[in-house]
Amino acid sequence: MVQPQITPPSPFSTGLTGRCPRCGEGKLFDGYLKLKPRCAACGLDFAFADSADGPAVFIMLIAGFFVLGLALYVEIAYTPPMWVHLVLWLPLALVTCLGLLRPMKGLAVALQYAHKAEEGRLKK
Repeated sequence: MVQPQITPPSPFSTGLTGRCPRCGEGKLFDGYLKLKPRCAACGLDFAFADSADGPAVFIMLIAGFFVLGLALYVEIAYTPPMWVHLVLWLPLALVTCLGLLRPMKGLAVALQYAHKAEEGRLKK
């Protein structure tokens, strides 16, 4: 008897929602950015996951483009005083960066799992 193939969940849906990349059930995070040691549902060890600074760099580029573009538009169109820029753009930059950081880290971990990415090694 042939057993049916179980298709793994999408790395995008599991990563962005902070779920286990193998089963899609267990939680990935043990805090805001700290990964759990293993999945509570399927037992997958998350030791393979090392997203390093990748998600933070992408978030800074995305948020910087978005916030700086808006700030530049407001400056050219309305020429407000500097305190208006500080009141508007600092909170928006913080909310944008912190709001996107966790989903992007989850996505990086899920994509590492889906593509079986690991640390590079030299062949001898």
